[in-house]
Amino acid sequence: MMPVYLAYAADVKIGFVSVAKILQNAPQAEAASKRLEQEFAPRQKALVEAQKSLRKQEEKLSKDGVVMNDSQRRNLESDIRAQARELKRTSDEFREDFNIRRNEELGKFQKQVLEVINKLAKEENFDLVVNDGAALYAGPQVDVTEKVLKSLTSK
Repeated sequence: MMPVYLAYAADVKIGFVSVAKILQNAPQAEAASKRLEQEFAPRQKALVEAQKSLRKQEEKLSKDGVVMNDSQRRNLESDIRAQARELKRTSDEFREDFNIRRNEELGKFQKQVLEVINKLAKEENFDLVVNDGAALYAGPQVDVTEKVLKSLTSK
């Protein structure tokens, strides 16, 4: 005689979705990435230029420092420290702003993915849909990732 919980489980329809695969392959994820790239490209370029400028100053100090008088060397060292502090501050702000915007974009996309998964689950009468964070194993017969991707691609 089969235990009662196994008999009941046989009637349950379970699906699995790989969120990682969706994040890699959905056109919305690529579009969000391009938007972020365009938005932050000017600031990224400015940071690169500031790094180059700082390196030039450091090279000047190491190359010409021995022939400079004390006052010139101290001024250059002070300028280098000030540039390095400003670069670190600007870089930290850039990273923080980028992370905030990336999280905003990711949040919008995750909401959209969840809506598609819920719609699919209702249309196909799933009792339970789990993601790769909640599943230790999911066989191909329960994997509905491609259906979710197809739906996202058609949007």
